[in-house]
Amino acid sequence: MSLIERSFREKIVLVGVALGGASLADTEDHLDELALLVDTAGADEMARIVQRRDSADPATLIGSGKAAELRELALAVDADTVVFDAELTPAQSRNLEKILGRTAIDRTAVILDIFAQNARTREGKAQVELAQLRYRLPRLRGKGKALSQQAGGIGTRGPGETQLEVDRRRLLRRMTKLESELKSVTRTRRVQLKARARSRLSTVSLVGYTNAGKSTLLNHLTNAGVLVEDRLFATLDPRTRRLALSGGESVLLSDTVGFVRKLPHQLIEAFRSTLEVVNESDLLVHVVDSSAASPVGQIEAVRTVLAEIGAGEVPELLAFNKADLTPEAKRLAERYPGSVMISALTGEGVDQLLEAVGDRLRALARVVELEVPYERGDVLAAVHREGEVLVERHRDEAAQLRVRVDEAGAARFREWVVEPGPVAAKGDD
Repeated sequence: MSLIERSFREKIVLVGVALGGASLADTEDHLDELALLVDTAGADEMARIVQRRDSADPATLIGSGKAAELRELALAVDADTVVFDAELTPAQSRNLEKILGRTAIDRTAVILDIFAQNARTREGKAQVELAQLRYRLPRLRGKGKALSQQAGGIGTRGPGETQLEVDRRRLLRRMTKLESELKSVTRTRRVQLKARARSRLSTVSLVGYTNAGKSTLLNHLTNAGVLVEDRLFATLDPRTRRLALSGGESVLLSDTVGFVRKLPHQLIEAFRSTLEVVNESDLLVHVVDSSAASPVGQIEAVRTVLAEIGAGEVPELLAFNKADLTPEAKRLAERYPGSVMISALTGEGVDQLLEAVGDRLRALARVVELEVPYERGDVLAAVHREGEVLVERHRDEAAQLRVRVDEAGAARFREWVVEPGPVAAKGDD
């Protein structure tokens, strides 16, 4: 399912189009990122071209004149493939390949290719293949009647079924099979999530732009042994480990796939089951690469994807990573109150991060007043075990407690909830 030939380093020409009010500076920034994606996929940028247009040309995106200029540039650098930062329609891709005399693909195809290289688990491979098939289905090409099944006899004459229709049906069958496999994986994952919920441990997910340092941070915090490489999308499969916070409480910490600008919709749909761990989290630690060219733009790109998968309302803690490489981390932390700056590589600021995570989780919990009779020692033990007792006072027949608990705990102990009142310090008679 490779979209870029990897048996040798392809020569690539990049094309950026500033449509409408888009600035050339932003277009160049996006092309810089596309160059990194192309390099990760196993190809080299030989040249780039940028065009400003009021609107996209329906036939070629860039217009016939610019397409002819692009053809001359591709010939001059002996390019194998032309990669467009904007998404190409199937018709635009076909028209451009006729004009250019070489393969024309878009940013989506490059990202799909990288995911195909990095998928390791059965689930990851199935998710990537499904995304590729969804991308390729409308781009199937055939030669019509030239590939038809010819038949003879009454009722069987005519063009029959074209090879294109056969290929389309095969793809649809394969997609249906993959979707069925992933639904089974989703059911299993939901059972696991329910089991984690019953464990009463808070769940924290590491999210962020690709190559922001999430896996390095997970390894530093939990010795997870997750693959760490200085390349985009090195981690596709989520990893969950138990983590002890500075206050002594434990949480479940998960690493997730990195995000990127213009993340293909096919990938979001295919990886939706994997990303459910993000939706079910109590807190997101949003890891930001402070040394990136546009960290603020990356923050907004990640938040856009989070909103698309339904996790836009999950509480977020910004962690500006790579503080050992740039002073920008400090400036960004000052710009975003409540954030922390860290170095996942050296461990700088990690203690402050753990403290901030604990504070945020405690702030999200409910504080309730309980009055528990002494004969219900099992309930008192459960309160101390599952909640954080802030204040405790002993009366003649019952103990009065002010407790911080999660929603499940508040529901469990609702029989003993009383109206808030003056309560003395813990242990005070």
